[in-house]
Parts: sequence; structure tokens; C-alpha cells
Amino acid sequence: MRLYPISLYFLILAAATGSLASSGDRSNEFQRCLQQCVRQSCALDGQQHSLRPQPFVLRLTRWTCMDNCKYTCMHTLTDLAIESGVRMQQYYGKWPFWRFAGMQEPASVAFSLANLLMHVLGADWLRRGVHPAHPMRPFYLTWAYVSINAWIWSAVFHTRDTPLTERLDYFSAALAILYALYMAVVRLFHLYAGTPTFPSRPSRRPLFHVWRALSTLVYFAHIAYLGFAAPFTRFAAMPRSYRPAHAGTAALAVALTTAATALELFDFPPWGRVLDAHALWHLATVPLAVMWYDFLLMDAQDAGWRGQRL
Repeated sequence: MRLYPISLYFLILAAATGSLASSGDRSNEFQRCLQQCVRQSCALDGQQHSLRPQPFVLRLTRWTCMDNCKYTCMHTLTDLAIESGVRMQQYYGKWPFWRFAGMQEPASVAFSLANLLMHVLGADWLRRGVHPAHPMRPFYLTWAYVSINAWIWSAVFHTRDTPLTERLDYFSAALAILYALYMAVVRLFHLYAGTPTFPSRPSRRPLFHVWRALSTLVYFAHIAYLGFAAPFTRFAAMPRSYRPAHAGTAALAVALTTAATALELFDFPPWGRVLDAHALWHLATVPLAVMWYDFLLMDAQDAGWRGQRL
């Protein structure tokens, strides 16, 4: 599960939209290299077509001649910086990464796909492990599908960073965050639609709409749902004091996710021009997804629901 604190999401989005240039691509050396490469390698019609056919994988991932010149100059200057003992620079808001099969950031792509796999498996676990009549089953499954979508676009974005893939990645991440919050509020306050098996609480239904207008509730709702909900009844059919054994699992998941997210603060040059802090964050969320699905299954199967004739 992509458990970004919402404030960090907006910081990342602001940084992404604002990072139009960096010290590396603004340097005279880079600009001279780029101009020379374009003159020697690119056609004159918009500087997008190479004078020589590019490899199939680059055409498949839509690398233009200009893009390829930027990549070549970036690594040429990075090689010189490393040989001279000078600190590596960023280019166009990113560290220089070695591409693989046309992928700009292969480590982040691999770890995004690993997260995608965990959510695909998690959706199957929920389908098989949560009773069809359980009121939270459709919410949990929808969250799994929203998360699958988010990690698909994360992999696409790290394959090729374009304005379109950037927006699809961040908008999909925002959808996953907001749906997680929506699901948490529904579960915490028992706002699911009424059925003969699970009677609804009409007086609480307006709360369903309130959270969408209050972005500051995002982090609070996650914390409240994940183990710090003393003022709330965890299960509608059980006393407020009822505390299932798995309650601490959710709090641990949040703590570990917060720690994993903190990796984003360590913006160091990528090791071997492959592995950076962002890729490590994607790697850290793989086992956390498993932990979260375990919690959802334990919560759905808890004895506290039996009072409602599940």
C-alpha cells in the first residue's frame, strides 16, 4: 500500500512540477555538448529524428534524438566529474541513471513491479479470504485495484519520464491515498451501506462526505484507523474495550511505512547510477504491502464481526 503522508505527496508533486532545470543541464559544458550532439546526430525538423536509426527498445520507449543527446551528454559529463573527483550533478531535476532496455530508472521500475505483484496477490487473498457478505469486502478489493493502477503508472513513469506519464503517476498515487482514507473512515465509523446482515447507521452517513473536504484529516484518519482509535468502537457489535490481537499490526505498518518514506529525504547520488533513495523507498514498500493485506484479512476475519451473523 502506498501510505504517503499527504503533505509529502504534495511536496513531491511541487518538486516534480518545479524541477524544470538543475545545475547540470544549466551548465555551459552541458549546453555545448547538447548543441554539438544535436548538430551531428539529429535531423533539422524539430530536432526529434535521428540521422541514424535508433535501437528498437529506444524507439519502443519513445526516446527522441534530442532525448538521446541529453542522455549521452549527461553521462559524458558525469564520467568526467567522477574521474575528477567532483560531486555528481543533477540534470533536469534528476540524478543520472544508467538506462536499461529503454528504461530511465530500471531499479525503480523493478521495485514498482514488485509492489504491483504484491497488490495483485493481495487482491486474490482478499477475494478468497474475506466472506462475500462482509461489508468491507468491496472497499478492500477496490483499494487493491486502485493500488494496482498506481503501481502500474509508477512503473511506466520510471520507464519514461514525460509530462503525461508524470501526471498519470502522481494522479494515480493521489487516488490511492484518497481511497485509502475513504476506506479507513468507512471502516472506522461503520459507514458502509446497510444490508439485512449488517444494518447501516444513517446518522453517520454524512461523515462520509466530510472527510473529502478536509485534507488535514488524511494523516489523522490513517493513524486513528491503524491502532490509535481509543475514542472509537473498533467493531460495531463489540464493546469499546475490545482490542483484537492484530490491532498492533496496523500501527507497526504505519510506523514502518513512515520510516520507509523518510528514505525520500536522503537525496544521494545513485549507487552505480542505478540505485537511489527513491528506488530504495519502492523496495521497502514491497514487504509492507504484504503486512497490510495480512492486517486487512485478520480484521475481516476477526471474531468481532460474528455478532453481526457473518
